[in-house]
Amino acid sequence: MPTAPILKLVLGTLPTPHKRAVVVVASGGLDSAVLLRLMQTWAGPEGHARALSIDYGQRHLREIGYAHKFCAQGGIPHKVVYLSALGGILTGSSQTDPTIPVPEGHYEDESMKTTVVPNRNMIILSVAIGYAIAEDCSFVACGAHAGDHAIYPDCRPSFLWGMDHMATICHYTPIHVLAPFLELTKAQIVSLGVALQVPFEDTWSCYNSGPIHCGKCGTCVERREAFELAGVTDPTKYMQ
Repeated sequence: MPTAPILKLVLGTLPTPHKRAVVVVASGGLDSAVLLRLMQTWAGPEGHARALSIDYGQRHLREIGYAHKFCAQGGIPHKVVYLSALGGILTGSSQTDPTIPVPEGHYEDESMKTTVVPNRNMIILSVAIGYAIAEDCSFVACGAHAGDHAIYPDCRPSFLWGMDHMATICHYTPIHVLAPFLELTKAQIVSLGVALQVPFEDTWSCYNSGPIHCGKCGTCVERREAFELAGVTDPTKYMQ
């Protein structure tokens, strides 16, 4: 899919309300960086996009540092909520338990289930919805995409539709959950990022916390594959 048309296509799937104020869930990864730039473009000069990152006790916080840098460069207000104690109860995942090794291989491999954090996206979206209400924003956006569906139940359409429904009834004024990448592949998100001039080198995807991307974990493999399929030069430095 050509670069320019994909931007027009994705923008065409978004609502056209008078007020475009949105809280974007920002992990600091490639998907959330593209989403932030997309939401900034969608909101336009009359609206506003703000970013929210969550420390839920994950294996490392490198992504949040990248999110802060990306937002600072783009003039996007960025808040971080520190809920690291959650890591002590959201056990059984390689992302919250340092004794569980990070799996290597393709993102859709069965081993990737060890990276699932119990109910993570419901918790994160709930916090984001509360923040949106407090800031008088009508929307919350997250970067779940088609490549996530095989492994992560809380990235699938049925889950996002359910969260959207809950957001419309949890307050006096309805909030809507946007997931514009839900039917897109990672390669299409890369193409969209090119159209939006996203500095991919300022994003972090790796499950590990080394000085550079490890190149072997599921997110690194998926990231490399996405650039290759999109026909876009990957600026990421990998150990392998």
